[in-house]
Amino acid sequence: MAGNLNKVFLMGNLTRDVELKKTPSNMSVANVGLAVNRQYRANDETREETTFVDCEAWGRTAEVMGQYLRKGRPVFIEGRLKLDQWQDRDGNNRSKLKVVIENFQFIDSRGGGGDAPTQTSAAPQSVPEDEIPF
Repeated sequence: MAGNLNKVFLMGNLTRDVELKKTPSNMSVANVGLAVNRQYRANDETREETTFVDCEAWGRTAEVMGQYLRKGRPVFIEGRLKLDQWQDRDGNNRSKLKVVIENFQFIDSRGGGGDAPTQTSAAPQSVPEDEIPF
């Protein structure tokens, strides 16, 4: 198989409000926490596991996410994996895998999501055309 593919699709709920910041060059960056639930059966019991994923968005995507999304809000994201590596204060090598968000869609919150606006359709909602982040 030729080439490589780095593509991630996740649907889950925000674990916290979007943290929107600016770089020194005035580029917007958003840090997003996502909880993705999985239900499965084991020993005739329904069980659930939650995976917590750290994500980041850049530019207009970050700005739109910061404007419209709040803790608890469901969202569908599309992106790629990125490995951050650094040394901590003690000189130990550290690393963290995160998702860089390239696109996202609002999902009907069915009454959840705190004070965030609620969508009326159960289908994924796209970012309004005049606010497309690319």
